Amino acid sequence: MQTRPMRSPTIEAWQWQVAASCRGMPSAFFFHPWGERGPERIERVRQAKDVCAGCPVIDECRRHALQAREMYGVWGGLSEDERLILLGLHRRHRTPGPDSTEPDGSGAGSVQPVDHVDELTKR
Repeated sequence: MQTRPMRSPTIEAWQWQVAASCRGMPSAFFFHPWGERGPERIERVRQAKDVCAGCPVIDECRRHALQAREMYGVWGGLSEDERLILLGLHRRHRTPGPDSTEPDGSGAGSVQPVDHVDELTKR
């Protein structure tokens, strides 16, 4: 039986994580604990986004999160709700509640759905 060699691009596909600002930080900083709601969640998301804002690989992280459809946590400066909206997977008739990730309770604010993930990482 012949086996195929492992594809080498796998390491290269994840290499961006080495330079990430969040590397070595506790995952709880970016992923909500069970039952987290309200001001605590809003504050945790804000702090996580602050880390992302200065990250040298924010575009690669965002691209990964959208392509992999990461369901949880803050990735590439985007909250869970923001990624769902960008991917067009958000709940259409949801009324923003007190557990919204935006300070004004508006969900993901002015984020609009896009047709292609690459549109999100153009600068």
